[in-house]
Amino acid sequence: MYHLKCIECGAEYSKDEVIYTCSKCDGLLDVIYDYSSIKIDMEKLKTECPSVWKYAKLLPIEREPVTIREGGTPLYKCDRLAEKIGIKKLYVKHEGMNPTGSFKDRGMTVGVTKALELGMSTVACASTGNTSAALAIYGAKAGIPVIVLLPAGKVALGKVAQALMHGAKVLSIRGNFDDALALVRTLCSQEKIYLLNSINPYRLEGQKTIGFEIADQLGFKVPDRIVLPVGNAGNITAIWKGFREFKKLGITDSLPKMTGIQAAGSCPIVKAIKSEAPEITPEEKPETVATAIRIGNPVNAKKALAAIRESGGTAESVTDEEILAAQKDLARLEGIGVEPASAASVAGLKKLIDMGVISRDETVVCITTGHLLKDPQTVIDVCEEPIVVDASIEAIREAIFGKMK
Repeated sequence: MYHLKCIECGAEYSKDEVIYTCSKCDGLLDVIYDYSSIKIDMEKLKTECPSVWKYAKLLPIEREPVTIREGGTPLYKCDRLAEKIGIKKLYVKHEGMNPTGSFKDRGMTVGVTKALELGMSTVACASTGNTSAALAIYGAKAGIPVIVLLPAGKVALGKVAQALMHGAKVLSIRGNFDDALALVRTLCSQEKIYLLNSINPYRLEGQKTIGFEIADQLGFKVPDRIVLPVGNAGNITAIWKGFREFKKLGITDSLPKMTGIQAAGSCPIVKAIKSEAPEITPEEKPETVATAIRIGNPVNAKKALAAIRESGGTAESVTDEEILAAQKDLARLEGIGVEPASAASVAGLKKLIDMGVISRDETVVCITTGHLLKDPQTVIDVCEEPIVVDASIEAIREAIFGKMK
């Protein structure tokens, strides 16, 4: 039992309509449930392994899902990283361990399933990379055509390769992500093509399961704070909703502070939070090494600002240098390999602790959104080159022990 509702004017829409924003005011839509009709089996909830579809009763799907076993990603306790940053208890939820290597799988298993449920036969998105990869793969699994628009020269090759290999029609446009999103929205409004960017409220329903899983993996306890990268701003919105739903249903008894981290060259939400502005001012030319969050006009900005403010959280920006340093720390202290955008969460946590905004006594979960192999070129560019030696034990010993002295 659910329907769609505009977060601006309150207009309501049937679950059977193909609609992405309010037809009256163009406001963002949310999926509204009749929670009184949802019965949760706590014994099953406590014993079943985490996965997206473990929480099917809180997802807006009424048919067999299109799934490749997404979710159930590890929640690592990171003591060495915590010690370096200077915080008592730190966990990392590594969404790069999803089947396609990013958190986008959660939204796409729900979104592509909803497309089929609504009778749509083609799906499309604009992307900085991970969305296109996930949509191409879930579209292939569902047996339907996929169209993706990418900003030319601005997408990591690992992500482009995924979209190409899985048969998507990939269009590389001369423009940035925001241009691509405007174009794909127009395309989907004019053709019978289902839009699966995060402006689609059903996609965010899949992503809220990150919040469910964190609580689940902590024994149905809620951390003091969630810190995560923010690009198009759907994830922070979705995860906040997940935590609120668990509390509403009596599964947990508290809520975390939602803390969004953006790159310094692409931080409209951070600027709005710091200036206490009611809405963002879009950035026309966003730039950062963290390609996954190189977005100047996030479509879910209003939802994200609300999530941060309602939860008592905050937002901060970090430089590319801080992001790359955090990427190395995650890898070399905890063995967690992530793409640059993912490391923004850890970089932001460190900065906010140093600023005194986050207490060192807090229990914090940082979310890393994509796998290291999504963007191998950046790794090659910033890491030391392999040492070339002669094929002799003497040369190897000299290279190893000489360097170590």
